[in-house]
Amino acid sequence: MPRLVGATQTLTSGTQAQQITTFNSSGTFAAQPKTTNAWVLVLAGGGGGSVGGGSGGGAGGHLEVPSHPLPLSPVPITVGGGGAGATPADTFPPPAGPYPRHISGSSGSNSVLGAAAPLTAIGGGGGRIGVSGTPENGNPGGSGSGAYNGGTGGSGTPGQGFRGGDSAGGGYYAGGGGAGATGQDLGPGLTTQYHGGNGGAGKASSITGSSVTRGGGGGGASYNGTLYVNNGNPNGGLGGSGGGGNAGKVSPTFDNAAGYTNIPAWTAGGVNLGGGGGAQTSYAGGLDPAAPGGSGTVIIIEPQVDYVDGTSSCWDLRTVFRAVKAGTWTN
Repeated sequence: MPRLVGATQTLTSGTQAQQITTFNSSGTFAAQPKTTNAWVLVLAGGGGGSVGGGSGGGAGGHLEVPSHPLPLSPVPITVGGGGAGATPADTFPPPAGPYPRHISGSSGSNSVLGAAAPLTAIGGGGGRIGVSGTPENGNPGGSGSGAYNGGTGGSGTPGQGFRGGDSAGGGYYAGGGGAGATGQDLGPGLTTQYHGGNGGAGKASSITGSSVTRGGGGGGASYNGTLYVNNGNPNGGLGGSGGGGNAGKVSPTFDNAAGYTNIPAWTAGGVNLGGGGGAQTSYAGGLDPAAPGGSGTVIIIEPQVDYVDGTSSCWDLRTVFRAVKAGTWTN
């Protein structure tokens, strides 16, 4: 068959395999040579819970982008840590006396992919408590922390998480918001007074091939004076699915007085799940801090790429004729 012959160039074809890279701590990411876009998940650290009957911490922001452009050069990765739980020193600073004074657990740290036009997931809001009887709003974050004693839940970041639970009156200590749902709202007619609110549910992702739920909110504390325990009311809020920490029901170092034996303490937010930390009971005697939030993660999925490199200057004459006739031939 007649051919138009010119200088022949070598054609190289192949397949660049899919690659999954997970950062559970900060580092640097370098894409494979044929990668232009990747599926990425950036999850921030969760907020720490509060003490003294306070609210639960909010989950870290959950930011997932199915096709995010990546540069040829390496990019920095920051994985946010979980916020610390509020401590007894915060709760009872001299000469404040026996009541907490408008304090918070620490908010979680942001997670970031890239330097130019970065993707940033916002850390979860730290749990909140104030002077006994005074309403306190939750702290904002990727997901907001719960409200205390009549306050409003902290706001979440749109596209990353939800608000913390609202508290409609005194004696209601709400759970933190999750990446997939708000923290439990508390108040007369909704829940029993002095029970802690549950944290909001996390958000499921199948980025690694199987579904994993991350970013659960932390549970709000109960009020665990002996009266309430003996009346069957020792219930701290449960953490949301996806690493949310449960609230403490009694101080881990408190004496095993009647009615307190085997009542569990708080749990921390899930490590690399961005969970909010559980709050600590109001009857801890100021002995123990609240739970910390969980650290975040960054996951990058580079898709399989089938490629052909190089071009040939050898053309079938019929192909050339048809292209010229159609007006699509370029010299």
